[in-house]
Amino acid sequence: MATVVLLGTLDTKGHEYAYVREQLAAHGVGVLVVDAGVYEPVGPAPDISRFEVARAAGADTGSLVRDGDRGRAVTAMGRGAAAVVLDLHARGRLDGVLALGGGGGSSIAARAMQALPVGVPKLLASTLASGDTRPYVGAVDITMMYTVVDISGINQISARILANAAGAIAGMVQSSAGARPGRPLLAASMFGVTTPCVTAAREWLENRGFEVLIFHQTGTGGQSMEELARAGFIRGVLDVTTTELADELVGGVLPAHPGRLEAAGAAGLPQVVSLGALDMVNFGPRATVPGRFSGRVFYIHNPEITLMRTTAGECAQLGARLAGKLNAATGPTAVFIPLRGVSQIDAEGQPFHDPGADEALFRALRGGLAATVELHELDLHINDPAFATAMAARLDELVGGAA
Repeated sequence: MATVVLLGTLDTKGHEYAYVREQLAAHGVGVLVVDAGVYEPVGPAPDISRFEVARAAGADTGSLVRDGDRGRAVTAMGRGAAAVVLDLHARGRLDGVLALGGGGGSSIAARAMQALPVGVPKLLASTLASGDTRPYVGAVDITMMYTVVDISGINQISARILANAAGAIAGMVQSSAGARPGRPLLAASMFGVTTPCVTAAREWLENRGFEVLIFHQTGTGGQSMEELARAGFIRGVLDVTTTELADELVGGVLPAHPGRLEAAGAAGLPQVVSLGALDMVNFGPRATVPGRFSGRVFYIHNPEITLMRTTAGECAQLGARLAGKLNAATGPTAVFIPLRGVSQIDAEGQPFHDPGADEALFRALRGGLAATVELHELDLHINDPAFATAMAARLDELVGGAA
């Protein structure tokens, strides 16, 4: 029987959790209740107490209550809840997790859910699910459900929504047993202006027996790719498109997270890296571009997206930053430089064609790379099929094939 872990603050939501536990039992799934509150629970007794959760975080509920610092308590119980659910999953006692929350409860539950591997069903029914959900979802597969009304008692609206949540997680855990292994997984990074390269490389690698996961480089895309690398799901990385680093450096709207270009190297995974779309920084509509960038070269990608050309100085910084990250890799790493342009609009005759800026990027990268990192310079554009095939073939060699 599949088991759903119900995780929440029973000192304020005990009756609601009792209702959801009944709904889950009606769906034929096992239930474990984990109390992440700091005060005496109301409703049924939990299977794992608040004392155990606090101990898992190196804290105790007594001191958290005496301190009266809600932020500290939420942080500690979130840390403890993450440790508890990881342990339950490792021991085969967690097939999925469901939580109900307002501000504090959602924060605690999200921290715990983010610690679980991708693929483990995770559902957070929250009053915050209609706003910016990025802090709660992070880079993993958390599903959020907006509760419409506050989670305060069982009424005609909350009863229906919480019953839906129970039905949803029950369906997830009961269907997850059907998952089956497939071909070896590789990850690849893509942006619209590097699509031809990544598509050609993906097709080449799939013909060799791999399955290639494509990650759109929107800030969260890079983070999700790194998370899968860290979690051991993939065999190698084809990091064609490192554009998020440009937004992080210059202040664009799709910035890399701080660990970008580090997880695969730390895990010792083979990686083949290029400079895709480092010629650009992303902003919203033209009117939203900060005034400090007046006089720069822009390209209106569409009414919602404005691209700004990186300068030679920025490109030099990006090359050095890229080199520093790759030098720390513990696995086989190769860098491919496309000497004729790094994006669809950085080719001869295109609006971002700037050989001087590109050379600043290439020069800084060359000068910063350690001898442990392979360097391949091809007199091709990044979207040339031959460039894509060269990168794909080298990754295939470094991984050792799909067998």
